[in-house]
Amino acid sequence: MKSLKKEPLISIIINCYNGEKYLNDCIKSALDQSYKNLEIIFFDNSSTDQSVKIVKKFKDKRIKFFYSQKKIPLSLYKARNLAIACAKGEYVTFLDTDDLWEKKKLDKQIKLIKKNSNIGIVYSNSYVLNEKNKIKHILFKRKLPSGYITQKLLDNYSILIVTLLIKKKLLTKYKFQGHYSIIGDFDLMVRLSMKFKILCVQESLSTYRIHGDNLSFKRTDIYIKELKQWLKKNNKIFVKYKYNSRGVKFHLFKLKLKFILKKYFKFLPLLK
Repeated sequence: MKSLKKEPLISIIINCYNGEKYLNDCIKSALDQSYKNLEIIFFDNSSTDQSVKIVKKFKDKRIKFFYSQKKIPLSLYKARNLAIACAKGEYVTFLDTDDLWEKKKLDKQIKLIKKNSNIGIVYSNSYVLNEKNKIKHILFKRKLPSGYITQKLLDNYSILIVTLLIKKKLLTKYKFQGHYSIIGDFDLMVRLSMKFKILCVQESLSTYRIHGDNLSFKRTDIYIKELKQWLKKNNKIFVKYKYNSRGVKFHLFKLKLKFILKKYFKFLPLLK
């Protein structure tokens, strides 16, 4: 058996705010990883439900508990930064309370990094599970990009945070922008892609769960506002480095259209 000390420690960040509904399965999928040298940084963001009690039922020393000192929940990305500061791993990965991993997720990603020692960021494809009808499918049918992929991310963004494995030192240096509620991971990955190569495991190694409480679906107005601000803020950078932002603008247009339909035609089913 391989010694765990020879394998890099991976910190799994689980940011939680009232995540009791799916939390038990989430924790199990982290603890059941075939890669064993890991710690779980469970950061509770002022939950008022049974989330903390659920996690404490797992008697595993790899689970480390941290709590927000605020009575009012922090923005998700401020909470993510605080959780990262608690992590001791060389690598960090993110598992939200409503999502799941395949058993070999970390194993396959760390092996790819070992083969490419100059790479500090790896992602993968993902399954999507519609909680309403229980239909599960592969998110991206096409081959996903690797290398310097900024333009490809702007054309058709493909990195779900649940699929990500990244060196902690990159997150410590560049950080999430705490004022965002929805697009913080998109913003960070585009910024990092301008400086570093990013590799992809083409397999689906995670399951992203779609349900009525996903913030990006529930608060399309916030999503639109943040993306508009992001485009305005980064326009000069795109011009300077000759990046084309038409893909992001088209995504913003579709979000506006969905928002109008949901607002004025409430009898329509949840649009995704």
